[in-house]
Amino acid sequence: MSTPNRAIGADVVGSLERADYPSRPITAGSVTARFDRLPMTATMWKLLLLVALGGFFELYDVYFAGYIAPGLFHSGILTPTTPTFFAMNGLAGFLASLFIGLFIGTIVFGSLADRFGRRRVFAASMLWYCVAAIIIAFQDTALGLNVWRVICGIGVGVQYVTIDSYVSELTPRHARGMAFGLVYGVAQICAPLIAFLAWVLVPIAPFGFDGWRWVIALGSVGALLVWYLQLRLPESPRWLAQKGRVEEAERVMQMIETRVRNEYGKELPAPAEAPEADEQKGTLREAFSPQYRSRTLMLVVVNFFQTIGYYGFVSWIPTLLIAKGILVTRSLEYTFLIVLLYPIAPFIVMLVADRFERKWQLVWSAISVAVIGVIFSMLKAPGWLIAVGIVQTLVVNWLSTIVHTYQAELFPTRMRAGAVGFVYSWSRLSSIFVGFFIAFFLREFGPGGVFAFIGCAMTIVVLAVALFGPRTTGLALDDIAR
Repeated sequence: MSTPNRAIGADVVGSLERADYPSRPITAGSVTARFDRLPMTATMWKLLLLVALGGFFELYDVYFAGYIAPGLFHSGILTPTTPTFFAMNGLAGFLASLFIGLFIGTIVFGSLADRFGRRRVFAASMLWYCVAAIIIAFQDTALGLNVWRVICGIGVGVQYVTIDSYVSELTPRHARGMAFGLVYGVAQICAPLIAFLAWVLVPIAPFGFDGWRWVIALGSVGALLVWYLQLRLPESPRWLAQKGRVEEAERVMQMIETRVRNEYGKELPAPAEAPEADEQKGTLREAFSPQYRSRTLMLVVVNFFQTIGYYGFVSWIPTLLIAKGILVTRSLEYTFLIVLLYPIAPFIVMLVADRFERKWQLVWSAISVAVIGVIFSMLKAPGWLIAVGIVQTLVVNWLSTIVHTYQAELFPTRMRAGAVGFVYSWSRLSSIFVGFFIAFFLREFGPGGVFAFIGCAMTIVVLAVALFGPRTTGLALDDIAR
């Protein structure tokens, strides 16, 4: 199966001559050493950008529900709140259906990328999303919406896990934080785009097709184009070496090294001495071995509770504004302004993520989410709501980007996708219920109750990371995994 990888790698990094590197045994450890000494040239950024485009449309699917909600309310398909806690005809049920799919995708299918490869699973999950999303756009009942959201969420969940593994393995250690900042910065551009599309399309019905349906359909079509581009990505050479496909791993590495060397303008530094070859076969059970148990449990707690802060705000911005007495059309306009700077936080992370310890960045951002959320709940003036809402989106997305970076660093290649899928699945599990709890607190206590709930969740995140989180910034993946 070496021919496809050769063609794919050449498409990404250009037509390359075989590099003049001496013959050497290749292992996952030697790939790490060779990657870690590479400068971040155009080739490296191009690879990351292709991954980021996949993340763009996965987040598109996550975000559109909250932004098209007023249109779904107007059509009579869904309601903002419901008399019973788990009613499926409310916004909470619509949000929960996606997260049920995400949970299944991450915990049941998350390890597929460890078995079949990052590139193949990455492309397949994107195609899955394209098909399911376009079907959602034609649903007329709450049941139909929710069933297809579950199916769509399975593909999105697999994509999430694969993105984190891919990025960590295609980036030198001195730029991992920067790389995750770029990937999730590009991905977060979808937030203001969806908010703008919802603002323009949801109140109308172009060509007799409800505006909210257009928002979903446009995402599916765009994702199909990205799927085609993703076919050009090379397989992770670390994964290839781990699977014993050393000739393919060497070919991909030499193509990348040659292109980077040409762009760099001089010879690359010699790789550091590679660690001993890792011949173990990874299983999820290893994540609970004494070596990894504490970090696995820490990440389970972090993922479970950080989601409350993230989706408790992100998916409910228009509804929270309506609860403050703001008209539907104005709430969509204010939401667009609030999320306009969504991509800024990950790009800020690009600049500082590798300068400051990621463990403490995670702690700081969680504290900020709690404090700023309480301030937001106390405001009434539109100008202040927009200003503080913008700050909240910045820190919420800082938190999310650092969590993705951090958890992908803490496990070895042989089980990275499976372990990340397992811990990340807990965020999807909690997300299933977040909407119901947010709706409950909003109905019973108003926006203040919502943000008090979020503040409690952030406190648990802070304690878990501060007490049990290892340091990772600037360390090689193999060193962190030991």
